[in-house]
Amino acid sequence: MSESFEFQIPRHDKQQLSLFIPTGEVLFVLGANGTGKSNLLHRLYNEKFGKARRISAHRQTWFSENSITLSPQQKRQTETNIQAQDRQPNSRYMDPQSAQRPSIAIFDLIDAQNVRSRAISEAVDDRNLDLSNLISTKEASRDVVTELLQLSKKKAPIAVINDLLKLSGLPIVISVRQNEEVLATKPGSEPYSIAELSDGERNAILIAADVLTVKPGTLILIDEPERHLHRSIISPLLTQLFAERSDCAFVVSTHEVMLPLDNPNSETLLIRGCTYENKVVCDWDADLIPATTEIDEKLKRDILGARRKILFVEGTESSRDKPLYSLLFPNTSVLPKGSCKNVEQTVSSIRESDNLHWIHAFGIIDNDGRSDDEIERLKDQGIYALSVFSVESIYYHPQIQRAATELLAKATGENPLARIEQATAAAIKRITERTDYLSKRAAERILREQLYKHIPGKAEIDAGDTINISLDVQGAIAAERAVLEKAILERNLPLLISRYPVRETGALKPIATNLGFQNEEQYEKTVRNLLAEDDKTLRLVRSFFGTLSDAIIDIVADARVDSEQTGV
Repeated sequence: MSESFEFQIPRHDKQQLSLFIPTGEVLFVLGANGTGKSNLLHRLYNEKFGKARRISAHRQTWFSENSITLSPQQKRQTETNIQAQDRQPNSRYMDPQSAQRPSIAIFDLIDAQNVRSRAISEAVDDRNLDLSNLISTKEASRDVVTELLQLSKKKAPIAVINDLLKLSGLPIVISVRQNEEVLATKPGSEPYSIAELSDGERNAILIAADVLTVKPGTLILIDEPERHLHRSIISPLLTQLFAERSDCAFVVSTHEVMLPLDNPNSETLLIRGCTYENKVVCDWDADLIPATTEIDEKLKRDILGARRKILFVEGTESSRDKPLYSLLFPNTSVLPKGSCKNVEQTVSSIRESDNLHWIHAFGIIDNDGRSDDEIERLKDQGIYALSVFSVESIYYHPQIQRAATELLAKATGENPLARIEQATAAAIKRITERTDYLSKRAAERILREQLYKHIPGKAEIDAGDTINISLDVQGAIAAERAVLEKAILERNLPLLISRYPVRETGALKPIATNLGFQNEEQYEKTVRNLLAEDDKTLRLVRSFFGTLSDAIIDIVADARVDSEQTGV
């Protein structure tokens, strides 16, 4: 059952501002220093005491220990003391329990990890099951198998945190070792204490641990999450946390104007000031901007909020492009710009500007059947066309399908080859039904290229002669139909996926469901998880982008600058 939180906030004009925050929704509280943001969060916390978790702006980010030093009884008492302190008016600017908060977060994180492990272990022990023969020998009923699969599908909290850190551009992995000691590793390093992490890294871990371990239906109040963290890190971290805890409601207080824009489905409460009465805020000068309201373009300021390396892509914040490219090109800000023309114009304007010489701008656009000459011309401008038709051609490439299905089969015990064959048959069936449409779409590319070659140059225009351009439309369609029908006959799915706009045939959903996934969203999320964990698959997908990966990695100075800006 979903929870919702309602508030009445007094305003300067003596009117009440109604806030309604259901679980799964996010409210950003945006304002400058001294406008009363922390006072507002304190009020919300007190009104929903017992159902709210507060993450303070002046939180301590250093650890005195990297393991559990509290007994369960000590933990409960400390937590009670913290909750009582958080209700006090002075908790906005002082925290006598600051040293204990990181210990509570680590305790909850390890406890949640242990609870998951115990649940799986008890489910096995209670039935005296032999997991190696569980499915093949029909030792357990379908209900038992389903229960175990459901338990194992729920990812361990620390594994979730590691995924979030990677998606946010923080190259660290945490793990629990002997004596419940929490350690961190970086590429090429030996495990070391989380106490040795930077302020930014510790801040990210503590926020994630707090959010991931609260009870469902909690109102989570986060004050200044950007503390010690650059927007290019905290923004994807928050977005992923919102998705992971869609069973909670969020209120995020921030100075960073871009955070609400990075989460377009959120609401924003703009606070301009507040009135004090006996040292207590009695009203606010505030306005609510619903999620459906468009914020002025001048507020976006993508460049100022991004890393020095920026990758502009097609699509929107909610499209398939951004999360995929964020995984493929870490330490790079990925910014959707809508159409391919917008990508080209944005990259060109930045590269041509003397005042923006410190920004390394790149672009990715769909192939859309572009000619080799056009692809090379765009590459010279820092814009890379995919080697396949579109981003869907990457997600649903047969090799990616196989890798995702084999990963799923480890949990279900099904035969991945049978699933892949079913998906191939379903895809080819849908493509066959749209042969005429796809032939014309492919011919459109050929005809456009031919027309482009016949555009008169300066000499022809100066001559003033009539220029007749003749295009064999039917011939182009017939030629493309022959290529398409041959590929269908040969069941050449790699060619079909990479050459044609398969998304427009309705084939994506049948592919996903026949592979064993509930829908396209679940399949695509599995692909992204696979890219986060499997280097072989990551290298394969990067190969679809030609030399873009090398071009971005060659900018070695950027990593040092980012570290100085973020404290990580």
